[in-house]
Amino acid sequence: MLEDHISSKKSLFSTGVHTELREQNSRSRRVSLIQGNPTGNMRTEQSGICARVYQNGVYGFSSIAECSGQAAETVLKAATENALFMDRHVGRGKGPLPVISGGALPAGSEIADADQKRYIDFARELDAYIVEKYPGLSSRSVIAMEDSMEKIICTSDGYDGHICAPRSYIYVFLNTETTSGTPIELFHPMGGFGVFGDNFTDPALLYPEIDALYERLMQKREGVYAEAGYKTVVLGGMMSGMLAHEAVGHTVEADLVLGGSVAGPALNKQVGSQLVNLVDFAHTAFGKPAPLPVYLDDEGTPAEDAVLIKDGILTGYMNNRESAQHFGMKPQGNARAWSFSDEPLIRMRNTAVLPGKDKLEDMIASVDDGYYLVTSNNGQADTTGEFMFGVCTGYEIKKGKLGRALLDTTISGVAFNMLKTVDMVSDTLEWTSSGFCGKKQPMPVGMGGPALRCKVMIGGR
Repeated sequence: MLEDHISSKKSLFSTGVHTELREQNSRSRRVSLIQGNPTGNMRTEQSGICARVYQNGVYGFSSIAECSGQAAETVLKAATENALFMDRHVGRGKGPLPVISGGALPAGSEIADADQKRYIDFARELDAYIVEKYPGLSSRSVIAMEDSMEKIICTSDGYDGHICAPRSYIYVFLNTETTSGTPIELFHPMGGFGVFGDNFTDPALLYPEIDALYERLMQKREGVYAEAGYKTVVLGGMMSGMLAHEAVGHTVEADLVLGGSVAGPALNKQVGSQLVNLVDFAHTAFGKPAPLPVYLDDEGTPAEDAVLIKDGILTGYMNNRESAQHFGMKPQGNARAWSFSDEPLIRMRNTAVLPGKDKLEDMIASVDDGYYLVTSNNGQADTTGEFMFGVCTGYEIKKGKLGRALLDTTISGVAFNMLKTVDMVSDTLEWTSSGFCGKKQPMPVGMGGPALRCKVMIGGR
């Protein structure tokens, strides 16, 4: 567990000045096999201390790649000097941030490391299973990984805490060709919050998920191209989760709102049908731990759920302390930094469309001519809410029944327009948390949603 070198330095904080001191250790372990051959075997670790000081609307920041009491004093002095320098030259004159009553959160569980051999052996056993059972594949890849962030956070006001955030995953990629010779690929992530030993004990437990991935690949092998146009579709939970994060979530991050996002003039207005509700969950969702729980952000703000859309109305933004003051909102713990050398940015945590009351089978049965779109391999959106997502798993819907699998296609639209077409929402929610959000710094995030019946523009051949 990370040794505390900073708590004793709070006595050096300037009176009445918001100050943050953070000590952090970040780890990554990764093993990659392609065709059974090792192509990656990586263990990285970095640690250090940073300080940030707020002065009349500007921040002074400093970091050092060393964990010691002397390092803490060095960055604290430098950050204070930088804040004073910036205040003299920028002169925003905003005054202090609102004070948050402080306390301390209980320390998180200790991160248990695993030998690199464990990752290698686990990946090899999965690869051997694929080779034996599915020898006709054109190629295959297996990746085993774990990453973690462990932080000690001390603030002049707000909460202090020692937090640990590990996650671990297995990624399986299977490749073949269509009957016409076109290469196709599907992948599937398995895992979640926790160290590798928590999530992966026996490779055989993952065999059913690999079998299901192979079955979808064989269906896609006989797949057809979608008919291009504005279509009624049922978006699976993974697709609605991507929509929640990429096309809506980023537009309601307060720093992007201040930069001119579409959510600025849309506050307290209808941005979706009355069936649409969107929440950025902190650490608990529907009575269970969220995929990647966040209890405390890097400004010392205790994490709470941020309700973003309620009954189709845009009700709020995700904030840090400064933007919350600007908009007259409550900060809810969305300021997060990737590395000890990074300043906190406004980031999502576990962003999801809330489930409704409809059954997925009824939603499919209600579509006469459309598509059921299940998984995506990429996506992008901008601050106008305009989005384009790749679809790697999907099926025709003909007269209320699932038909042939689809070859790769895309969907596109404008989020707040598309959400107004949602007329059915399933009663089950699907989470995914295996990727990174790339907003200036990488950041692990969770996203999820139910199935949504809506209208989108779908690409063809």
